[in-house]
Amino acid sequence: MSESRLEIWTAATLFAVCLLVAVPAVSAQLGDGAAAEGPAWLWWACYLGFLAVVVLIFVDWKPGLRRPEWLLTTLALCAAGAVLLAPRTGFTPVLLVFVTAFAATLAARWFTVAMLVVNSAIVALAAMLVNAPVSEVTLSALIYASLQACAVWAVWTQRRAAETGERLAVANTELRAATALLAESSRETERLRISRELHDVIGHQLTALVLELEVASHHEGDGAKEHVLRARGLAKELLGDVRTAVGELRSRPARLCETITEMVTDLPRPRVHVTVAEDLEPSGEYTIALIRCAQEAVTNAIRHSGAENLWLRIERTPAGEITLSAEDDGRGAELLRAGNGLTGVRERIEQLGGRVSFESRPGFRIDATVPAP
Repeated sequence: MSESRLEIWTAATLFAVCLLVAVPAVSAQLGDGAAAEGPAWLWWACYLGFLAVVVLIFVDWKPGLRRPEWLLTTLALCAAGAVLLAPRTGFTPVLLVFVTAFAATLAARWFTVAMLVVNSAIVALAAMLVNAPVSEVTLSALIYASLQACAVWAVWTQRRAAETGERLAVANTELRAATALLAESSRETERLRISRELHDVIGHQLTALVLELEVASHHEGDGAKEHVLRARGLAKELLGDVRTAVGELRSRPARLCETITEMVTDLPRPRVHVTVAEDLEPSGEYTIALIRCAQEAVTNAIRHSGAENLWLRIERTPAGEITLSAEDDGRGAELLRAGNGLTGVRERIEQLGGRVSFESRPGFRIDATVPAP
């Protein structure tokens, strides 16, 4: 099951539980209202407000939400109202457990701990409203405090696991990019070595052979001149082939599409869609800049945007320029701050005489253009 589908099922299950735990209170409100401590319309307002905020959180899910405390405070007030206005219904305080779990997911730790303490006090107050003995009040508060603590521990454990997974994915992407560049560097070094050997050894020997045959062709012999001329022609052709091979070995470009595809292979999230023009074979420094730019787009999608998909396109314009566009379907950010990674991308592109731009709403997008090599 994909992570997005798992999140949908989790949200649906939690929402169903929120509905089920309120069934006794709803039955009491629709009945004679004996379980209520206040007007029925106020309880309904609190409960429906709680459900509305829960839906808002699930629809606009943002672990990095700005100022989530206001949203969580509204959720907590609605849940507290639903509990205190119907204190005789046993399972309504479970709503407070969900409030604390949401706080552990969205807010800072100090806010989560404060929410746990306040919600436990609300449970105790609800028990006191029905004149429960002190032992029952204490036991109720401890039980729900324990439930909240378990929920917080589970959420924080899951968050640590997710953060660890993100760090591993980023490290894996960086390692694959470095490995691909190192492998290409090794291949380029080997090509240069072979080209030098061809030029220095075989090329020189063929040149000497051509000169010897040139001299021999000017000496008369018994029918040997024709064969010497033919051998000289073959030697010149072979020398030309060697020079062509040396030139191709020196100028052979890095395999851009294969390198980027290898870098994002088996990446759990996001799913990266790579499109590279078939006739695009930039030189070494251009390839390195484009690979680093693609790497930063992948890293940003993993760390910050929470994207499901990332589209990478590298093309050549009619003017001969090379363009890279990277766009994900993540949540974006209200204010974009360029860190070391984006700054490094800008520096690499500008060193080649190109230009780059970043956009962060909606999603995150990088557009880079470098002049024709």
